[in-house]
Amino acid sequence: MSTPTFAPPQFSDSHFLEAIRQHGFAVLDAAQLSRLAEVPMSAFADWSPSWNDLGPDHYLRDGGRYRRRRHSCFVLAPDGVSQVAHRPHWQPVEYNALHGGMQRHFEPMPQPLLMQAPWQALLQWLASVASAIKGPQTWYAEAHQFRIDTADGIGRPTPEGAHRDGVDIVAVFLVNRHGIKGGETRVFAADSPHGQRFTLTEPWSLLLLDDARVVHESTPIMPTQPGGYRDTLVLTLRAHGFQENPDTVTVDSAHG
Repeated sequence: MSTPTFAPPQFSDSHFLEAIRQHGFAVLDAAQLSRLAEVPMSAFADWSPSWNDLGPDHYLRDGGRYRRRRHSCFVLAPDGVSQVAHRPHWQPVEYNALHGGMQRHFEPMPQPLLMQAPWQALLQWLASVASAIKGPQTWYAEAHQFRIDTADGIGRPTPEGAHRDGVDIVAVFLVNRHGIKGGETRVFAADSPHGQRFTLTEPWSLLLLDDARVVHESTPIMPTQPGGYRDTLVLTLRAHGFQENPDTVTVDSAHG
């Protein structure tokens, strides 16, 4: 029996920012993303194979083996983008009850990708989106490459459930889906039961979220053929520094 899917809502190039301001989220297709960020579609195609080389996530507290990832951090300032020294990922338990409160160390994203001009352009565009929504400032960005697989029968893109990330803006790029069903995206207003559900299926389509306004989750995936997986790129932008474990902060958060 097939799993029903709902198409993502459509937002125009000129109105997606207003949609985020009004409703807390917007979706862009790959052609819109390429046009708005001035990143050629060929760059997205060039980046996608790097998802085949992600290390396992050893921190899953549900005992699962379905998630692989890499992680890198950047400062997005008015005068340009800079990568910071490799650092662990940390979230407070208030935002991630399952995996918060611990330092999680992942391999960095491939340096040849991060040095490319299109990658820099993508980050600069995301900074401009965040500044348009929240006001101009320096942004502290974390980038996560994820692969959720179905080798054990089921994969959970958001094992923590519906959540906020404790940042200002979240960008979720659907990089690829292969041999799966499920993986429905659900976005709910943080202060009411109002929400929408839809399935991102187009490679390099983008969900933009105002993290203060909405909570989000993706439903589990199941295989429709051997080797099924779902690849995403998640970028979070936060003002005033990276999220830090208050028990270990001894230096400026921009350089931690």
